[in-house]
Formats: sequence, structure tokens, C-alpha cells
Amino acid sequence: MARRLIQWALTFVVIWPTTSGAQPEIRKLELATYLELESVANPQLSPDGSQVVYTRQWFDKINDLRKSSLWIVNRDGSRNRFLVDGSSPKWSPGGDRIAFISSGEPEGRQIFVRWMDDEGAVTQITRVENAPANITWSPEGSRIAFSMMVDQKNRWPIDLPSGPEGAKWTESPKIVERLRYRQDRVGYIDEGWQHLFVVPTEGGTAKQITTGNYNHTNVEWVPDGTSLVFSGLRLEDAEHHFRESEIYAIDIASGAVTQLTHRHGPDQQPKVSPDGTRIAYTGYDWTRDSWIDSKLYVMNIDGSNSRLVSGDWDRSPRGLTWSADSLTVYFTAQNEGTQNLYALSVEGSTAGRVSSVTEGIHTLTVTDINSEGQAVGTLTDFYKPTDVVAFDIGSSSAMDQLTHVNDDILNRITLGQVKEIWYNAPDGVRVQGWYMTPPDFDESQTYPLQLHIHGGPHSMYGARFNFGWQEHVANNYIVLFTNPRGSTGYGSAFGNMIADAYPGPDYDDLMAGVDTMIAKGFIDRQNLFVTGCSGGGILTAWIVTKTDRFAAASSNCTIVDWLSTTGTTDILPYYRFPQLPWEDPTLWIKHSSIFHVGNVNTPTMLITGEEDLRTPIAQAEQFYRALKFRRVPTALLRYKNQSHGTGSRPSNFMRTQLYLRHWFEKYGTVPAQMTEAGQ
Repeated sequence: MARRLIQWALTFVVIWPTTSGAQPEIRKLELATYLELESVANPQLSPDGSQVVYTRQWFDKINDLRKSSLWIVNRDGSRNRFLVDGSSPKWSPGGDRIAFISSGEPEGRQIFVRWMDDEGAVTQITRVENAPANITWSPEGSRIAFSMMVDQKNRWPIDLPSGPEGAKWTESPKIVERLRYRQDRVGYIDEGWQHLFVVPTEGGTAKQITTGNYNHTNVEWVPDGTSLVFSGLRLEDAEHHFRESEIYAIDIASGAVTQLTHRHGPDQQPKVSPDGTRIAYTGYDWTRDSWIDSKLYVMNIDGSNSRLVSGDWDRSPRGLTWSADSLTVYFTAQNEGTQNLYALSVEGSTAGRVSSVTEGIHTLTVTDINSEGQAVGTLTDFYKPTDVVAFDIGSSSAMDQLTHVNDDILNRITLGQVKEIWYNAPDGVRVQGWYMTPPDFDESQTYPLQLHIHGGPHSMYGARFNFGWQEHVANNYIVLFTNPRGSTGYGSAFGNMIADAYPGPDYDDLMAGVDTMIAKGFIDRQNLFVTGCSGGGILTAWIVTKTDRFAAASSNCTIVDWLSTTGTTDILPYYRFPQLPWEDPTLWIKHSSIFHVGNVNTPTMLITGEEDLRTPIAQAEQFYRALKFRRVPTALLRYKNQSHGTGSRPSNFMRTQLYLRHWFEKYGTVPAQMTEAGQ
């Protein structure tokens, strides 16, 4: 497999012509620029390789929302143009139509098909009650399969006496009977199940294919069009089986379901080979480990001869795609702050060997590869937001950038520079990180430092554009971001180093990163600040119980009490420690910041969304009340119309930028800047 060094501009810094002795102009990033940024996603290559359709997103400034539409561009980058409002585009096998999802009748999201001839007719082909997802064309192009939540009203057989005429009685209660009954950004999910459907591409009644009280995802057609494969767990008590899923096949005509995998552990992402003989999928044997990277497997189409093909390669494959000859599986994977495309041969002399298709310090997400080996995806790095790119697998030619959606606003702005660091934690563990400096950085001066901590905790910072950090460094901060133990992209052992001890030893990794920066000589020791959201908020709250070295902190969308979180979060954290909290609460208490709040002296702000079901607002309220009781400077910011995170609404993202600096500048010695009107 040819190895390719992606040709990608590494900076937006533009040096303008100047007169002799004059300094180049430095134009810094401004917060208002955020509202002008656009993003791209999910590019799809036409079967003949001549065109790419993709989703383009922008901010609706009036309604404080993200909006999306479909655009189309020629493979050579020409004729980039608007197509239709919608998202999730999929080309038909013949390339004559595009299916997509958009607002429709009678209400909500529906599936549409657009003809790609000169007429460009658009037809709404579903009129379903809930939003469809995971749309995929049948091999012959006459049907579309999709998944959708099917409501299952859970009404108890009670007969309430009728009230008097005109009575205004309280609405009936919501009856909850499932273990997991809510989901962040969705709401209550206890009254339905995800099922698979098939609908004719010319419109008609969507036929439900699966039945039962189970969830079904990752739908994939078998090449002869007679059946579908999918992942799920068709057990009556499936919600009690943590980290369990199987791969199934269903005959469309009869509805007969065949279970193809039988592993104690998760089996996911089924992808059928073009010749219809095999299925590639990911999974691993069940474990209590905090993190384990998935492996790549291949089995026959009937589920027989399942075998591990990725050997001891210790990174998680994503977005599986077969080569046209059904001999190679392509996938993306994270590795030490980057994401690239890889290939694995399943037969021949190179079978089981993972090889790099692309290389580079960036985040590449490949979303489509056609039968000719042409690939499209999105690419971002430290200095460039996402754009659509295309390349030919096996070719040594440079990757083609097909879109330039933000060049018009960023090409005259001087961005902060990013430098990589590696350092040792106190116990010798090697940790990777980066720091970002102001556009006019002068290492003879000292600068305040912001330590940003990622969520997860099993996730990864890396080479992708971050507007928030660039805007902070434009205001003369240095931003430090690292991947402490527990992060992905470094193998299963590294990810599992926080097992039964989170938060815990990752604290030492973060502090060693701060010490590494201080040793460089340009960090103001009196102006150290720390913040993070979700897993980063958890660690921020933990840090202020362990040290007073930070002038101020902001723990956003946090958890401070594992005991109370167990019963209130939308996910199931029962695996967090070896014993359940009512069996032995020792570790649950030991690693909960609320039980160490007596050590906190650092001014600590808390930001949380009032609609957050992942890290419920009561967690921030507990910490706020305890800090307030102890007279530690604190503030609780309850964001309106905000689920998990701090930036689902554009205005909330900008508020977070300003509130963070205001809090830091209030308790540090840097100049205060607070610009939101009315605050």
C-alpha cells in the first residue's frame, strides 16, 4: 500500500509585503468571527467519481442555532454550489439520485430523494412520526433502509373516574419502567425502541422490518438485496448487559432474524464485502477495564469462521470500508493526537498487516471510498477548520482540497502557533501535549497560562482547529492541552491506567505538564488557570481539592459525587468501580470531589446547562453550595437552553469564552475584560 504524506497547509499566517524595516501586520482573531465560521461534514462521492455532495453548516444568528444544507462540488474542486436544504446525503448506486434528510410533512425530519438530472425534482418519500436515521440505498436502487424510534406507549390499565364538566385535571404522570430512560439532547426514551424500516425510493409506506423490545443500529444491505445486517442486543434484559452487542442478519421478506456473532462483549460496525461473502466488524472480549481498543474481525456472511484479522494492532478502527476486490478493509484510527486512514489485507502474503494509507499531523475523517479507490473525507489541523478533501488510494499524488469554506474570513488573520511537547509524569509515564502561543508571542515576556482538560475521559486532544483556544491566545494567554493517562490514541494499556481510580493518577500527568511549561521561562506563575468540561470538569474540580497553585478555576458540566450521579445521569456508570455503591461505597467516595471540598481554596466557577442529563445540574449545585458554605469564592452559571456542554448554542459558546476570562482576570493579575452587555 502506498504511503502518502498529505500535502496540507499548516498555517494561516500570512506575511504581507512591507517596506524595509517595517513589521508585518498582525491581525488577531476576534470573538465575533465565530459567528461567521462554517463547517463541512459527511462528503459522499458519486459512483463515477465525478462529483462530491456534502453537508455544509453555518450559524443562524437570529435563532441561535446551527443550520445545514447540501452542497455539491466537482471532483476537481470546480462548480462548488448549493444543492438543497438538508443533511445526511447518500448517492444512489447508479449515481442518478441523492437521498437525504430534511424537514418535511406533516412535521419533523423526513427522507427525500433528489434527481440529479437537469430537472432536479425532489420527492419526499417518508411521512413517519419520528426522525429517520442511518439511511442506506439497496443495491438495485429501488429501496432505502433506515432506522427510527418506534413509540411504545406505556399506559397502565387504570380507569380514572371522569371529572366534572369543565374540570382541568393534572396531566397523567410519565410512567418510567426502564433502567435507561433518558438521553441527553433527546429527552425521555423509555417509550420506544430503535427499529429498522425499508421504504420504496419513489415513495410509499415505510415497512417496519424488525420487531420486539430491542434497539437496532448500524444497518447494512447484503449485495443481493434480500437481507440486512445490523448490530444490537436482542435480549429481553438487554439494558442490564453492559458492553454487550451482537451482529444479526434479517431476511426482509420473512422477517426471520439470524444471530451471527455470539461473543461475550461488544460486536459492532458490520460491513459487508462487495462480493457478499464476508462481513468485517469491530469488537473485543468483555472486560471490566476502563478502556480497551476495539479489534477488527472478519467472518463469513453466515457468521461462520469468525477470526481476528488486526492481530496485536492496538488502535480502534472506525468507519470500515471494503476495497472493490473484497480483499482489503480501510478504516480511520486515532494515534498520538492524529487521525489517518489505514488499510488491512485479509488475505494473501500481507494478511493481518495494518499499513498507513495517509500520514500527517491532522485529523482526517474518510467518509466514502468508491469502487475505483477514490476517497473523500474531511480534514482539519491546528490551523485550519474542516474542509472537504479527496484523494486516490494507492496514488502518490497530493491530496486535493475541494472546499475553502473559511478562507474568506481567516486568510488575513494571524493565528497562534502550536508546539508539541512530551514529558514524564512523576512515575515515568510519557505524556503528550501541546501549547498554543499568542500571535505576537515574545518568549522574553511572561504570559498567563490556561490548562484545558478534555472530556471522556476516554478521548483525545489532537491536531484539529479549535476556535476557542485561538481566541484565548489572541487575548494574550498561553493555552496548554494534553492527553493524560486514560486518553485514547495511545493503546489499551494507556487508556486503562485510570481503571478504578478516576479521577486520580491523571492529576499527576496534568501537573507535570504545567511544570514543563513553567520550566520554559515564559509562564507567569501567579497567573495559572485551569478549566474543562465533562471529564475535564470532573478533573478541574478534583484538581482544586489537591492544590492551590491555580489562581482560579472553572469546572464546567462537572460531576463531583459519583454516588448521586449513579441514579441521575443518562448513562450507566456502574462499571466505574469494582463494587456497586450500595455494596461498598469506599472508592465512590474516595474519587468524588465533594468529599474533599474542605481542601479547596481556589476561586472556582461552575458552568452547567439546565437541560444537561449527562452531568446533571445538581452536581454543580452541590459543589457550589459547599464552596459557598466554606466562603470560597465561587459562582454558578446556569445556562439556558443548554444540554451537556457549554456551546450547543452559539451565544453560549461566546459567553463561555468571556465568562472564563472574566473569572480568571478577576482573581489573577491580568487585565479584566468583560464585554457582554448587561452583565
